[in-house]
Amino acid sequence: MRGLAGLALLAWIASGLWHAYKPLPEGVGAPWPLRPAQDVAFLADLTWVDDQGTRHSDQTIFDEMLRLVAQAQRLVVADQFLFNDFGAEAGDHEHRRLSAELSAALIQRLQQAPELQVVLVTDPVNTVYGGVVAPHLEALRQAGAKVVITQVSALRAPNPGWSGLWHLCCRWLGNDAGSGWLPNPLGPGKVTLRSWLALINLHANHRKTLVVDAGQGWLGLVTSANPHDASSAHGNVALRFGGRAALDLLASELAVLEFSGEQAALPALARLVDSQVPAAAGNNGNDAGGHDRAHGDGHDNGNGDDTDADAGSRLQILLEGRIRDALLATVAASAPGDRLDIAVFYLSHRALIKALVQAHRRGVQVRVLLDPNEDAFGRKKNGVPNRQVAWELDRAGIPVRWCDTHGEQCHAKLMLHRAGGGDSGDAAAGAAELILGSANFTRRNLDDYNLETNVRLLGDGRSTAIAAAAELFERLWHNEAGRRYSVAYPAYQDTSRLRRWQYRVAEATGLSSW
Repeated sequence: MRGLAGLALLAWIASGLWHAYKPLPEGVGAPWPLRPAQDVAFLADLTWVDDQGTRHSDQTIFDEMLRLVAQAQRLVVADQFLFNDFGAEAGDHEHRRLSAELSAALIQRLQQAPELQVVLVTDPVNTVYGGVVAPHLEALRQAGAKVVITQVSALRAPNPGWSGLWHLCCRWLGNDAGSGWLPNPLGPGKVTLRSWLALINLHANHRKTLVVDAGQGWLGLVTSANPHDASSAHGNVALRFGGRAALDLLASELAVLEFSGEQAALPALARLVDSQVPAAAGNNGNDAGGHDRAHGDGHDNGNGDDTDADAGSRLQILLEGRIRDALLATVAASAPGDRLDIAVFYLSHRALIKALVQAHRRGVQVRVLLDPNEDAFGRKKNGVPNRQVAWELDRAGIPVRWCDTHGEQCHAKLMLHRAGGGDSGDAAAGAAELILGSANFTRRNLDDYNLETNVRLLGDGRSTAIAAAAELFERLWHNEAGRRYSVAYPAYQDTSRLRRWQYRVAEATGLSSW
């Protein structure tokens, strides 16, 4: 019996190590080149509190997504993490029915444009890992859309202590949407024990992207926002863009279709990408691991849509670990007098935190705006990890403010670097870099565990999208008359060493939802 127990333990350890370090599916984390930026627009969803304590929201991201879907004639490819109405009744505020709106828009467009092909890629969390039927996904299938549930078990395990055992004991059991007997952890109804066991793996396709045809060209959109009803009041950011970068975004989804077993949809999409982007992949000397301080290339983008402010701007799709490399390279390249602004839902990645402290010490003007990690769809949280990281940053002298949330989340994931953008410099005159998208700044999001998509825009402070992002950050940081977006660091300060170690252990082991 001791020998059998020893063999079982050895198999568990071996399985956990394999799934933590196994090769990534082909195409995951692939490099994409810098492209001339075309038709670029920065979008943001904002929620604030007025002087009377009433919450208000301004939303543009999903309005733009619905507009893009409504004009598509040939193809819509969407990759959406949370696409459901779970938690829509949580909290004291009414939520916008985003999942129903996007589903209805896709179905209506399929009916209006007979030649249109719709491919929706999403995460198995929306069916609680096969434990419930998702009516909106079934309606899309019946309308003719190709709905792809990502095979997330092909990804590396962020929680290998559990995943090593799950792959041995439970994965082969599958799941059944008709035999649930346990409470659904995400919404109404019952689910099986198998749903709970799969949930603990913490795998995710966390991407939030859209690609559509637009006349003779293509448009892409990368965002931090989910078509999730309970997330409808969250603060989010997005970048819409055209040209070859939009087709790079489309090509990046082919790998997900392939390892998810959806080869039937691949040939037509692959031919489309190959015919319009002769050199879709490759880093042409400018991958996310490097940093080009001279951002402008002096060439017009050639589409006739660019203003002088946007001429010379370049754009790059970043996937998975390439996002981490780009963030670290940006911080490392920042010089004394530069401005480095961060607004993010979760900040816990140790290498990035150390890089920010080092940048501050060499004279970079760093500002960090964080969600207080207080609210999660009607439930209260204990502030881990942001409050513990904020304590560390504050002790290092880095200014920190909190989003002033009231049930919603400050869900943006944004870094903005402006050369010479400090108080004594002219931010508009220097090179600038904007990185935003789906990835939180955590181990799970940046170290090749989740599927993630960000976009990197290089230009200067006068380019339209970068200027809009800079204006947004200033508004959030300083507040406006009658609008309160953020509060000072002491409002959520937490100096508990117990919770600090809780964060450090969870970040190192993957035993966390972030």
